[in-house]
Amino acid sequence: MDSNNYLVWGPDPEVFTTPEIQLPFSLSILGLLLAAVIFYYGWQKIKPQKEGEKMQEPWKAFALAIVALIVGQIPFIFIGFGSFDTIPSIQPRWYGVLFACAFIVGYTITFKMYLHAGRTQEEMDRLLLYILIATIVGARLGHIIFYNPEYYLRNLHLVPQIWTGGLASHGAAVGIIIAMYLYAKKTPNMTFYWLADRVVPSVAIAGLFIRIGNFMNSEILGKPTDLPWAVIFERAPALTAAEQAIPRHPSMLYESLFYVIVFAVLIYMYKKYKNNPPEGSLFATFLVMLFSGRFFIEFTKLAHSEAEAEWALNMGQWLSIPLVLFGIWLLVKKVKWKKGLKKR
Repeated sequence: MDSNNYLVWGPDPEVFTTPEIQLPFSLSILGLLLAAVIFYYGWQKIKPQKEGEKMQEPWKAFALAIVALIVGQIPFIFIGFGSFDTIPSIQPRWYGVLFACAFIVGYTITFKMYLHAGRTQEEMDRLLLYILIATIVGARLGHIIFYNPEYYLRNLHLVPQIWTGGLASHGAAVGIIIAMYLYAKKTPNMTFYWLADRVVPSVAIAGLFIRIGNFMNSEILGKPTDLPWAVIFERAPALTAAEQAIPRHPSMLYESLFYVIVFAVLIYMYKKYKNNPPEGSLFATFLVMLFSGRFFIEFTKLAHSEAEAEWALNMGQWLSIPLVLFGIWLLVKKVKWKKGLKKR
């Protein structure tokens, strides 16, 4: 295969790098915390009292911040504990930025659906906390349990180190489902399926951002191929120098495109039923479509381990099957399609 015919991919995983800044004076960490407290209580006094009202004298907020910073530092000038005089270089990574974008866009989509149903901002903010924790914890535990349990049993101290890599989407899916159940149970006048219908479109679009992040990091690599859209991942950390020169399936981009399709179908269904689809219909459609797609896309991916390479199906495919079957059962047995049509 002539490597000149393929896209060669190997960007820096860092979005940008800021220079280290040397401060002309030292700042106390505890002083900054005290300043934050002072600013918070001061803001309660000067902020607009009516919702939607603009602040008449915005300079007061800036002045309050300066005063809080100075006053917060004064008690710690003579203590000299926990201070710093240098702001270190900041190096945000593409995966982290795109992960954050996934939550921002997902929050916006679900919040609009909440508004359509007359739910409150407070309920939405509480849901965000549930989903955020469930996604990170579920994805991490999923990777540990499904893909590398023996390694982490020997290295328990590495379990919390999510910044080193190792998040599984199937684990995130299970975590989110559990979080939605607990949230719906504690929220008045809400059922699990009603909530799930309004969360899964956001999950689909979040998957788009996360898989693009995987592409930027050259991870979740595909098998070698000579297809014209194959990609050479020249900086893939999981490959040897010789393997980095081989064109491969851009499997993470296949998934990204498929997530867009799933999202479009879910939004179409939501609009078709005038923002009130039959309970469970979007959730069930999401399970069937997304994990059926994942099942087939997995054929293009490299195995996670030598043992998995010998299996007829990999771990991702085995985990997808029960989710697809559960979605089919919901569509056939639980979703009340006629009831949804009458509400239109």
